[in-house]
Amino acid sequence: MRTSEGKITKKDLRGLFLRSLPMEASFSYESMMSMAYAYCMKPIITKLYDDPEKQKDAMQRHIEFFNCTSACTPFILGASAAMEEQNAMDPQYDTGAINQVKSDLMGPLASLGDTIFWGVLRMAAAGIGISLALQGSYLGPVLFVLLFNVPNFLFRYFGAVLGYEKGPSLIRELSQSGVVERLTWALNILGLVIIGGMTAFMVRVQTPLTIAGVSVQAGLDHVLPGLAALLFTLLLYWLMKKNVSSNWLIAGCLLLGVAAGMCGILA
Repeated sequence: MRTSEGKITKKDLRGLFLRSLPMEASFSYESMMSMAYAYCMKPIITKLYDDPEKQKDAMQRHIEFFNCTSACTPFILGASAAMEEQNAMDPQYDTGAINQVKSDLMGPLASLGDTIFWGVLRMAAAGIGISLALQGSYLGPVLFVLLFNVPNFLFRYFGAVLGYEKGPSLIRELSQSGVVERLTWALNILGLVIIGGMTAFMVRVQTPLTIAGVSVQAGLDHVLPGLAALLFTLLLYWLMKKNVSSNWLIAGCLLLGVAAGMCGILA
């Protein structure tokens, strides 16, 4: 979408990237992230339009409803910047297309972004960080922050550049080819595998009980190693699906563990 005579520079795109970092700091249930989106676009609009009325019209376009994974938003911002640039140079440009493109990109990018950042990347970073923290290493929280945020920052910066240069045509091509759906499906599977590995490695539920001289724990491990931990994790998942507060679940696990340990039920 970029034109050779465009006014927008790499410095402007870096500005989009930087302004997108606190994207969720301005949030409402009426229009979600629209105010933050307009905040990101403000320097671009001021640069492209000299007429204050045109600036107002452009800002009005970008305070309409908007909601997407914040890490993916710079791609849409880049596309909006390119379209605003075309509108500034072409009096006949259809401004309705600007918001239409935003609406078209929100869904696919939200699905992909939530899967990548909140599903896979967060779980993987947490798994590595927690495993190190359990061993007493101070690198645990440091690595968690780095492993989650470095890809996040890179995705934002290059997303702004790619969105400006390629615009919605790239997402449209990927969606039509089915790449987005297949990638989302594969990443969901990967996220489940990571959660399964974390459950087996980090959840410890063992009992010293014996029945007729036979160890209950040995019997469970004979059926499936880590079966008790798996069943306990599934129970917590079921309770969360029933909208039980995570704070109550944490408190319940703590009290249950102490009580069962004192009674000799859990090791």
